[in-house]
Amino acid sequence: MRIAEDITIESQDDEASYVSLGRLAQWVKDRGIPLETSPSSNLQTGAIAAWGDDLTAHPFDLLYQLGFRVTVNTDNRLMSATTLTRELSLLSDAFGYGLDDLLTFQLNAAEAAFLPLEERAELVELIEDGFGDV
Repeated sequence: MRIAEDITIESQDDEASYVSLGRLAQWVKDRGIPLETSPSSNLQTGAIAAWGDDLTAHPFDLLYQLGFRVTVNTDNRLMSATTLTRELSLLSDAFGYGLDDLLTFQLNAAEAAFLPLEERAELVELIEDGFGDV
């Protein structure tokens, strides 16, 4: 989540936030580099303490709204007592995400997986099919 430190919120109103991206944040965004986030772990370890102490303060939504390729992960699943389903649910509750958003996060992760291209394409197809059944 350190990439969010290179984003400056210039101003905010009821409808929008106006930001500027630093050189590194812009470079990462332009190249579509996936950002692995682990919301529960980020809270527990204090990794997002600069933004607040609850999930609604997590810079995840800011990064997502700005078009960064965010993914959702569990990090230390046993220590955080979490699952991917729980992490997605927490984000949905905090930011009002719907199934289309959750699909985007999962596709971002699948497309960034350390797999051969054909296997990544198959994984993307499986995810799309699974979300199509909902």
